[in-house]
Amino acid sequence: MVRRHEFPRNETAPGLARAAIAALDPPVRGLPWEDATLLVSELVTNSVVYGSGEKVVLLIDDSRPERLRCEVVDGGSGFVPTARGDREIGGWGLELVEKLAANWGVREGSTHVWFELDAGSIHS
Repeated sequence: MVRRHEFPRNETAPGLARAAIAALDPPVRGLPWEDATLLVSELVTNSVVYGSGEKVVLLIDDSRPERLRCEVVDGGSGFVPTARGDREIGGWGLELVEKLAANWGVREGSTHVWFELDAGSIHS
């Protein structure tokens, strides 16, 4: 089932997104929930800080028993993910997505970022 959540694009959005992940029932067994919560929070925060429009949309697809897919969308005009410098402060959300997600991507020409987590995956 795909669940759609809309939040105002302000400082309350990351907490509301974390609550949406916590409210999944039944949760995907064996999923790294801390990773899901962290990644959703990071991407929604990016939408609040760098995006545009009045709302942030979070799509949560838990229809497959072994996988969770989340998508974060705002009204921005798009971006190209770039590598960071080691000494930069802040803005590490996409680096975390790269490290923790089984798959992830950005829809070209939009601020629509998605990631997938697999049940039973462990990251070091």
